[in-house]
Amino acid sequence: MKLREVVATNIRDLRKARGWSQEELAGLAGINRNYVGMLEACKNAASVDKLEQIAAALEVDPASLLQRKT
Repeated sequence: MKLREVVATNIRDLRKARGWSQEELAGLAGINRNYVGMLEACKNAASVDKLEQIAAALEVDPASLLQRKT
């Protein structure tokens, strides 16, 4: 699995675990909802700054978004 896919899966899983829509996550992270959708669909690669924003909204360490699940 490519790192972009790992990030997409982690964001989607964490968002869904909280019961949030893409729009809710986007609002909390201060980013566009379409951008969240593109990340989750692996159509965009997030910058480090955006990963920090998303991680802060999800209340997780940014590095956890890059970790492959075993």
